[in-house]
Amino acid sequence: MKIICIGRNYVAHAHELNNEIPQEPVFFMKPDSSLLRNNDPFYIPEWSKEIHHEIELVIKINRIGKNIEKRFAHRYFDEIGLGIDFTARDIQNKLKEKGLPWEKAKAFDQSAVLGEVFIDKTAFPDQQNISFKLKINGNLVQDGNSKLMIFSFGDIISHVSKYVTLKIGDLIYTGTPAGVGPVKIGDHLEGFLEDKKLLDFMIK
Repeated sequence: MKIICIGRNYVAHAHELNNEIPQEPVFFMKPDSSLLRNNDPFYIPEWSKEIHHEIELVIKINRIGKNIEKRFAHRYFDEIGLGIDFTARDIQNKLKEKGLPWEKAKAFDQSAVLGEVFIDKTAFPDQQNISFKLKINGNLVQDGNSKLMIFSFGDIISHVSKYVTLKIGDLIYTGTPAGVGPVKIGDHLEGFLEDKKLLDFMIK
């Protein structure tokens, strides 16, 4: 099982980090050891002082695919979920300044939070109008909608499958909207997909 993450897929988020708007999907990987399930608490690693939250829609691949045409991409997933891509922003910035890969800032243990429940995609009449949000300590910090994605689910699946064979159970984190920011010990995070709470955990 692979965890594939899409970066810079919302214009406002790219702008808030002073990044260019990509011309094609930007993707990177996380290992399965980065998964955090069951609403278990997230422990801030001792080597970072700036862990940022990034709430994202997640699609689960349901069949093997390579070089998938966009018009057939909808056949390769049946469910949509919610996750958080935790990022060690201080580490990432240092690595980017040196032109180095930034897996250390993205692929560390527990950095891919995943809601246990996935929702059948047929529950969403319009996949280009799916709302999701993140609250911290009851305050809304990220409010996203798939209509604001630069690259759609189909775009992402088609592009990634040119380079990486998709397999059953692979997860694709499809990018985060604006509003990313740091978490601290004691924070209570709640993630919502439409009106359903799929994430509810603490920072320790």
